[in-house]
Amino acid sequence: MHRVFLPIALLGSLLALWQPDLFAWARGYIAWLLGLIMFGMGMTLTGRDFAAVVRMPVVVAAGLAAQFVFMPFAAFALAAIFGFDTALLVGMVLVGSSPGGTASNVIAYLAGANVALSVTLTACATLLAPLVTPALVQLYAGAVVEVPLWPMVASVARIVLLPVLFGVILRRVFGRGLDPLLRIFPWVAMFAIVFVIAIIMALNRRVVLDFPLLLMLAVCLHNLLGLVAGYLTGRLLRVGEGERRALAIEVGMQNSGLAVALATQFFAPLSALPGALFSLWHNVSGILLANWWRQRAEPGSAASSG
Repeated sequence: MHRVFLPIALLGSLLALWQPDLFAWARGYIAWLLGLIMFGMGMTLTGRDFAAVVRMPVVVAAGLAAQFVFMPFAAFALAAIFGFDTALLVGMVLVGSSPGGTASNVIAYLAGANVALSVTLTACATLLAPLVTPALVQLYAGAVVEVPLWPMVASVARIVLLPVLFGVILRRVFGRGLDPLLRIFPWVAMFAIVFVIAIIMALNRRVVLDFPLLLMLAVCLHNLLGLVAGYLTGRLLRVGEGERRALAIEVGMQNSGLAVALATQFFAPLSALPGALFSLWHNVSGILLANWWRQRAEPGSAASSG
C-alpha cells in the first residue's frame, strides 16, 4: 500500500488541478472524511495507549512548547529573512501560531507514529489556542485577533475526540472481531486522505497555479523546520521512534485552515495566502514523510500505533 500511496496522491492532485469541479463540490465533506479516518484509528487504539501518554506529561508539554514557541518564531524569522510585507508577515505568523491540524493525526497513523500522543497533542493545542494564538499574533505581528473558542472546541471534539473515543469503545466491546475491518482500513484511510488533498487542491487551484515562488519556499521551509524541531525534541527527550514521529508531525503540521479563516476575517486578503499554501504543502510533505518512514523498520516503541 505504501508504495502506491504517493503516486495515487499525486495523480489525485493533478486531476484536481485539471478538473477542479470533480472535487470542489465535496468541500463540506472534509470534516466527515477526517472523522471517518479518526474513527478507524480509534479502533486500532486501546485504553493502554492513552494511559501510556498520561505517564509522559513532559513529552506532551515539550510538544506543546515546540508548537507554540518555535513555530511562530520560525514564521516571523522567515518572513523577515524573505522581506515580506506586513500582510504576508501576518499570514505567516498566523500559521505559526495556530495549533496542530486534525490531518496531523491521519498522517501520524499512516507514518506508524504514536497516534494516542498525536491525538492528545492536537486536543491540548486546540484548547490552548484561543488564549495562545491571539497573544502570539500580537507579539510577533503587532495585531490583535480574536480566536473563536467554542467553535474550535466543538470542531476538535467532532472531528477528533468523539470518533476516536467511539472507535476505542467499539474495539473494547468487539475485540478481535474487528480484525477483518482493520485489515482493509489502511486502504480506506489512504483513499480518504487522497480525496481530502484533492478537494483542497481544487479549492485553491488559482493559488497553486499562480505559484508565488518566494512565499512557497518560505512555507516549505517553515513546515520542514517544524518537522525537524519536533523530531529533535523527541530525541532530546530520549523517547521511542513512535513518539519522535508523532512530535515531528504535530509540530510541523499546522491548523492552516484556522489561519486562513482568521486572516480572511481580520486582515487583508493577502494574509490568507500563506495559510492556503501551507494547507496544500503540509499534506504533501506529510504523505512523503509517512511513506518514507513506513518503508523503514517499524518503530520499536511499545506505545506506538499503526
